Amino acid sequence: MMWLSWRQFRIQALFAACALALVAVYMVYVGADIRDAYDVYRANCERPANCAQARSQFRSTFQNTLLLLATGLALIPALVGTFWGAPLIARELENGTHRLAWNQSVTRPRWLLSKVLLIGLAAVIVTGAASALLTWAARPFDQVVKEQFDIFVFGARNIAPLGYAATAFTFGTVAGLLLRRTLPAMAVTLVVFLTFQFVFPNVVRPSLMPPDKATLPMTAQAINQAQNLGSLGGGSVIGGVKIPDAPDAWIAETSPLRTADGNPLSGTEFNACLDNPPKTGADGTFGDTAVCLAKHDLHVDVLFHPKSRYWTFQWLETGVYLALSAILTAFGLWRIRRRVS
Repeated sequence: MMWLSWRQFRIQALFAACALALVAVYMVYVGADIRDAYDVYRANCERPANCAQARSQFRSTFQNTLLLLATGLALIPALVGTFWGAPLIARELENGTHRLAWNQSVTRPRWLLSKVLLIGLAAVIVTGAASALLTWAARPFDQVVKEQFDIFVFGARNIAPLGYAATAFTFGTVAGLLLRRTLPAMAVTLVVFLTFQFVFPNVVRPSLMPPDKATLPMTAQAINQAQNLGSLGGGSVIGGVKIPDAPDAWIAETSPLRTADGNPLSGTEFNACLDNPPKTGADGTFGDTAVCLAKHDLHVDVLFHPKSRYWTFQWLETGVYLALSAILTAFGLWRIRRRVS
């Protein structure tokens, strides 16, 4: 069965190998370019006064390119599920060729399992190789920018894409088994998996581990910084929060501005401070507004995950996806054993 499955799959495998070779060539080119720029960045950072500007320039040079590459990598599991998984059984059922295999000595579950293992392993290898290439190419950039918990970055680096590929492929296979039509199975696989990939990092991933909590006093200096970042407004702090004891942390949630008793700063109090004519200094700060707000003894409560949990999240998320893949495979084996025709 493995040999027959390979013969049926060899054209797709050849296409995937050629595409992966092209990706490898481009990743090596981008990786070399990033490393050259990284050497320049480090040379400029020998003078601390120039380091911030050098970092900003280094980031802006490669950010869009790496974002496009990460988006492309995120589509690989979806394409694998759509074009490899969905037609795998649906095309056999649609054309009636499954009867030839089912009338031989090979059982239905073994027939399905051999296909899932062979082509599913190929899907994981292709996705994993692309992820490894991107991880290698972007390593100097990631060391400087340190946005490892960003949705696109997290899902395109290291081992997480392996789980995505396995789940997408097995879901497509099961969709084809249930729908028995190739095109509907492909459409359902593409839509459902892309939707799941959007929901999981925003809803499920933050709940994989309980976050730590920090209370940050909002002094006049902190409020000035938040205003300059454009993150202070409407009585809440939206962004620009730094955790002193956990730099580069993943900020899961930031509370509104709270007074000493723990209650949110009222809109009336907030607007009253904003209505004070701010005296803009030479450094561009809003001194009167910040001092007025700071008099309320404000603080924000921040839920965060320190950067040390990065690999824990990688393993947990990969494990969740692999478990889903195993459940889908088990369901497919159970379903095909009970098919009448």
